[in-house]
Amino acid sequence: MAAVLLVLLLAAVLFGLGFLVKALWWVAFFVFVGWLIGFIVRPVGRARGRGHWYRW
Repeated sequence: MAAVLLVLLLAAVLFGLGFLVKALWWVAFFVFVGWLIGFIVRPVGRARGRGHWYRW
């Protein structure tokens, strides 16, 4: 009985990790797309600097 519970727990943990990794890939994809859009569509005519869309 304990072995069955251990196998079920291991399967649940591995399934959760797989889902988390897939979700993190989607988050990384959307962040990259947002960065790419922000890099391409820059504000023009800023008072100082080169018109970056970020404040670094």
